Amino acid sequence: MPSTFGVVDLFAGPGGLGEGFASLALDGHLPFRIGISVEKEASAHRTLTLRAFLREFRSRHGRLPGEFIDFHAGMTPEPDWSDVDRQAWNIATEEARALELGTDAAASAIDDAIGKLRRKFDDTILIGGPPCQAYSLVGRARSRGKVGYVPEEDERHYLFREYIRVLDRLRPAAFVMENVKGMLSSTVESRLVFEMLMEDLSSLGTGSGHLYELRAIRVEDGQARLKEATRASDFIVRAEEFGVPQRRHRVIIIGIRSDLAGRAGGARIQVPGRSRTVQDAIGNMPVLRSGISRGGDGAELWRDVVVDAARDLAAIFRDRGPAALHKEFDSLAKRMRRSATRRRIATELPDGYGQSNNELLAWIERPELRAIAQHETRGHMRSDLGRYLFASVFAKVHGYSPKAVDFPPELKPDHKNWDTGVFNDRFRVQLSDEPSTTVTSHISKDGHYFIHPDPRQCRSLTVREAARLQTFPDDYLFLGNRTQQYVQVGNAVPPYLARQIARLIATVLE
Repeated sequence: MPSTFGVVDLFAGPGGLGEGFASLALDGHLPFRIGISVEKEASAHRTLTLRAFLREFRSRHGRLPGEFIDFHAGMTPEPDWSDVDRQAWNIATEEARALELGTDAAASAIDDAIGKLRRKFDDTILIGGPPCQAYSLVGRARSRGKVGYVPEEDERHYLFREYIRVLDRLRPAAFVMENVKGMLSSTVESRLVFEMLMEDLSSLGTGSGHLYELRAIRVEDGQARLKEATRASDFIVRAEEFGVPQRRHRVIIIGIRSDLAGRAGGARIQVPGRSRTVQDAIGNMPVLRSGISRGGDGAELWRDVVVDAARDLAAIFRDRGPAALHKEFDSLAKRMRRSATRRRIATELPDGYGQSNNELLAWIERPELRAIAQHETRGHMRSDLGRYLFASVFAKVHGYSPKAVDFPPELKPDHKNWDTGVFNDRFRVQLSDEPSTTVTSHISKDGHYFIHPDPRQCRSLTVREAARLQTFPDDYLFLGNRTQQYVQVGNAVPPYLARQIARLIATVLE
């Protein structure tokens, strides 16, 4: 009988990494079952718990609960899930824990769970990664701007040691540690954090050798393999090489327990043959308009504002060129003036939903659903609508997103740093025929880095569109307010990538 591995998921966020492992099925067998997932942020923990419940309900009944399908479609308020299936809910709340790692309470709960996992499963797996804010280049820049900030006192730098503590306690068959690329260059006390991590991992074991052999994931000739790393950068995984429609580059360290490591050399899996694009992921989503954040909102008012912006830009580029921009803005103004008004929210399923031969859409679309959820736009300032329109048309004409220097002076924002290069790509369009740039939690702020490629929509991405670029299935519902939903999506590991990593590890363990 195939083995079943209990999974411990630390710093789980909304559960992207765990979803990839838990969703893997090999010849009808689920090799990985989540035993405990830990996340301290309240809204992400709610999302994590709901997903655990749905996973358990499906394993019992072979389907999603009708109450969830209605709630997902916006037809009913969120039910009491314990009334839907009390036993499944109890298991979900036992699995998904709202704990702050690094505290005594969290350590006690995890240690207790470890004992149960050892009795229940053939072996275990540890996955997760410490919070990335302390390591990311943007996060470090923001921290330096804080009065009195002392890197050595930022506990987030040291949370990887809680991961190490659990690793030492659990002694799993394998582990996966994920983090941002900035971890490779982040320093504390004049030492590279990555070097400190490597030392801690090497300290595990006995005098006869290391407990774990570390491997990097490499893609060669359409296959992903586990290979020994000769330098720190070898651990960088490029998500687009795995069919994720996003250029998301992360440090992923794989550890195989020494008694199993001999099998790692032959482990390999096929990966998608080509990069997936923004169009592949969101091209069939219902067309929407943005809102106007100040001075009233409405479909006709929005159309008037965008048409006026298009006419103004047509006039600007008629006088100074290039001619292609003038022609595009002039045509757009005429077409939008004649077009029907648009909505800010849509729930109807796209045509042919759930029937695609596209492997990515087959993963994302779930035929049980009655609606698309969380596909609602936010409002933007009128001046920003003009900038969004310019940026999306510029990208359509030139094939790349404009830099600050490409914007006409008439659209220059009142910002002292606009001409310094600091905000050179302050407004960034996601190109239709390429993978997106990295979806980050910053998408919760203003959307300027995540402009929709279609000029007719003149807006930033919705939560559902961002979730699709992160390869979350459409039945993955993010709880909390919209800002919290964006943050959860941006902080997650793409489940489609995680599932392939799980499959690669499974080839070693089986």
